[in-house]
Amino acid sequence: MSRRPEHSAPPEIFYNEDEAQKYTNNTRIIDIQVQMCERAIELLALDPDDDAPQLILDVGCGSGLSGSVLEDQGHVWIGIDISKPMLDVAVEREVEGDLLLGDMGQGMPFKAGTFDGAVSISALQWLCNADKKSHVPPKRLYQFFSSLFASLTRNARAVFQFYPENGEQIELVTTQAMKAGFYGGLVVDYPNSSKAKKYFLVLMTGGVAKLPAALGTGETGDSQVPYSKKQREFAKNARGKPLKKSREWVLAKKERRRQQGDETRKDSRYTARKRSGRF
Repeated sequence: MSRRPEHSAPPEIFYNEDEAQKYTNNTRIIDIQVQMCERAIELLALDPDDDAPQLILDVGCGSGLSGSVLEDQGHVWIGIDISKPMLDVAVEREVEGDLLLGDMGQGMPFKAGTFDGAVSISALQWLCNADKKSHVPPKRLYQFFSSLFASLTRNARAVFQFYPENGEQIELVTTQAMKAGFYGGLVVDYPNSSKAKKYFLVLMTGGVAKLPAALGTGETGDSQVPYSKKQREFAKNARGKPLKKSREWVLAKKERRRQQGDETRKDSRYTARKRSGRF
């Protein structure tokens, strides 16, 4: 049995430059990330009648793969991650979201009511470990959840796909989330499949509501995660190069920002040229 990443090293060390490159070169990793983020967005239950883009926080955003999924669905996002090499890859890929280097265990540094929702893929379990003598998992989890709760609007949801090591970690995480003011619980997709089983912590700020139905719990025995043609194309385009890097795409993106009234640099002969990617 392979060693869990969080037992190997702290996240800022584990996700080094070599590991970060896997998130732009490894099609399987990209496939899985896309599927889990699309499911997390579905569990956010955003208002389908609201045509305005929603501002979503991506916690543990890494190389920006989840952010690209959010962009494709018409949302605006801000990402935070503890790994600078991962954020360097996101910069190189020219994602549209704003990026922030930070430790989620120290809390979310955003104003109250900033976000319409939050997603997180494969990050939450790292807070269950004490990588330093000063790290106390319950306190770091509470600091994270309480600051996240404050940064969300009062009808928002936060959805975390994570890999709990055992039942004690699930209890630890959910207890601190509820202590911070959230309602909600665990949604386990494909609970009878060893490969497809996924844990999603669905948290709500607006009071008690029915949890979404889990996938793969029917009597049909279906244990396959739905995999769309769009996801295949997304992964194929993502492999080995930035998803969005052409000069034409960059110019169009800058023009959209100008039309929205955002401050945008002037176009020049250097626009869309390959950069070093330093964050």
